[in-house]
Amino acid sequence: MSNLHNLTPAKGSVRSRKRIARGQGSGFGGTATRGHKGAKSRSGYSKKIGFEGGQMPLQRRVPKFGFKNINRVEYKAINLDILQSLVERKNVSEITLDVLRENGMISNNDLVKILGRGELTAKINITAHKFSASAKEAIEKNGGNCSEI
Repeated sequence: MSNLHNLTPAKGSVRSRKRIARGQGSGFGGTATRGHKGAKSRSGYSKKIGFEGGQMPLQRRVPKFGFKNINRVEYKAINLDILQSLVERKNVSEITLDVLRENGMISNNDLVKILGRGELTAKINITAHKFSASAKEAIEKNGGNCSEI
């Protein structure tokens, strides 16, 4: 039995979706829920990325300087003294990227450059992406071999 406190509209008589801008009788006519004036009330409005209501956007307020070379190639630098200590600790005669990876010196995608700081006394064969002139000279002086990938 229906009483005043439990009345519900008949099935299908109430729309579940709010149809705006369909006349005053709909309850959503006039400004069509957009409020009065301003950019958001206009047709074709879309908020631009970074727009701050006319205030100078952060992207333009922050000073910019310098140069970023998008073609820069980053190498992980490994010096001869580090290689010498690796040879003494692990007793290896051949140093490849796998050996360096296993000992936590480089990550999977690192490019490696051997630099000439320190002293190398062991005869070792080294495989890397690049060698500095002083490193190459020191390795070959001890009878070692440098091979670039």
